[in-house]
Amino acid sequence: MLNGGKFQKWSLQILIILTIILIASKVSFLLEPVGIFFTTLFFPILISGFLFFIFNPVVKFFERKLKLKRTLSIVLLYIIILTAIIVGIGNVIPIISKQITSFANDIPKYASQIEHFINENSDELQNIISNEYVPFEKVEEKLNEFLNTLPTKITNAFFGVFGFLTSTVVTIITVPVLLFYMFKDGHRLPIAFSKFIPRNYRKEGLETIEDVGETLSAYINGQVTVACIVGLLAFIGYLIIDVPYPLVMALIVAVTNIIPYVGPILGGAPAVIIALFDSPFQALLVVIVITIAQQIEGNFLSPLILGKSLDIHPATVIILLLVAGNIAGVIGMVLAVPAYAVTKTIVISIARFLEIRRQANNVIPKDT
Repeated sequence: MLNGGKFQKWSLQILIILTIILIASKVSFLLEPVGIFFTTLFFPILISGFLFFIFNPVVKFFERKLKLKRTLSIVLLYIIILTAIIVGIGNVIPIISKQITSFANDIPKYASQIEHFINENSDELQNIISNEYVPFEKVEEKLNEFLNTLPTKITNAFFGVFGFLTSTVVTIITVPVLLFYMFKDGHRLPIAFSKFIPRNYRKEGLETIEDVGETLSAYINGQVTVACIVGLLAFIGYLIIDVPYPLVMALIVAVTNIIPYVGPILGGAPAVIIALFDSPFQALLVVIVITIAQQIEGNFLSPLILGKSLDIHPATVIILLLVAGNIAGVIGMVLAVPAYAVTKTIVISIARFLEIRRQANNVIPKDT
């Protein structure tokens, strides 16, 4: 028989998921008029908030240990970050650039291997065509259609690249400015937001806002730490089994690891494909490396670093990823868990607050 507390906990999680799905499906049309504005500012704000939760503890450390004013602490952090970027550009970026260039140069070799595979299996392919599983006329029609639309595709790709570069420049310019003011005044935001809450509920509202901040900070810092360690493990494994472009492949694993559970699998796919051009055994070794890294992450790193800070069941995470992936793609998968954690924190805080109020109202004053 289910424990009452566990039943309520599961019911609450399911209710939150269903509420998010319902709201997203009903109000999506309202967001269309602000689409351009949202897409322009979304990534700078998202990146700034992400960096704020990562580096704000460093600013607090400088204030507390070095006895610096907050503005000086922020300037010192910027100097350290700028120095790290310069060192990275001078040492790491050339390695990455060399591996990417090497991959680009090897593309003709991979194409030749694919052509060789097709030639070796030409009889089987011819049988498929002759048996009209794939009619040759249909193949020719599709090829002509592709060639006719190729100029349009190239034009669209050009404008897509131009838009991406413009967005990148805007992000590079705005993020440092936004981040500076987040560092400078971010600690005042909970008190500022609490002023919109009625005075009788302001104390509990402030506690809820602070809980949300702590939840986000714990999740983001934990995920970044875990992602870096998993990327390092993948890099070491790729070096041992001699996978081409090990640093680039490991960076892909580290970046995709911010998606819980399925991230390492998605990140390992490019290395598996590249290894297949060498041999199936090499691809199997890559799968083993990714599996080991994922097991270390799931059974040791995440419990140790993230602990029970979010207290979200794996089944809930998988459902969130599926729903968010269908609604908003990769971005939705990245934001699904923290958005759910924040929503859950707010709902639990409100429920706790209402329970305290209910108990206080039920107290009967004693006659004196």
